[in-house]
Amino acid sequence: MNEPVGLRPEERADFEAVLHLALSTPDIRSALRADPTGGAAARLRVRALTDADEITTAAHREYHAYLTCLFLNASAEETEGGAGAGALPTLAVLTPLVAGPSAAVLLLLGYVLQLADVQGTLPGALVTAGWVLGTVAGLSAFVGLLALLGSTALGRGPSAHAARLEQARLDWQRALLERGLLPHLRRYVAEDPALRPVR
Repeated sequence: MNEPVGLRPEERADFEAVLHLALSTPDIRSALRADPTGGAAARLRVRALTDADEITTAAHREYHAYLTCLFLNASAEETEGGAGAGALPTLAVLTPLVAGPSAAVLLLLGYVLQLADVQGTLPGALVTAGWVLGTVAGLSAFVGLLALLGSTALGRGPSAHAARLEQARLDWQRALLERGLLPHLRRYVAEDPALRPVR
């Protein structure tokens, strides 16, 4: 009953933190000193939590922007998490390690057999296979380098998303404080008979 209504559960803690900050502002704190029992402060807090729907409406635009940013950030993390999945990056790294030495062995054998004047197609086939494997190793190394650069670029993405998300959250909290909670708390103080009006 005393929880902020209309907010996602994840933002309720934020609402209460901003409410605590609002209750600590100099004019509100000064007005609350008129009731040393602390009853007025408790009434203000309960009333703010009860009227959370109305209060958060004042920062609706910033809250919507924050939720949008939250959704985009989650989508980006899922996309980037899936981008590195699969066998291609693994193959791009392992293929040069296997193909490179194999190419060297085949080329060495092929040229040794050719120098030894071995007749038949074997020496030429070994040389051809060695060059093919060497080409495969080179291309795989190039693909692996591109994958590494891509991963590095994607690694910068989440931090940028996180920075935008945090800024959107701060914008919402600021709007909630300035346009939502403070005006309502000042009105509550003025309406509370145990407190002097805020001047």
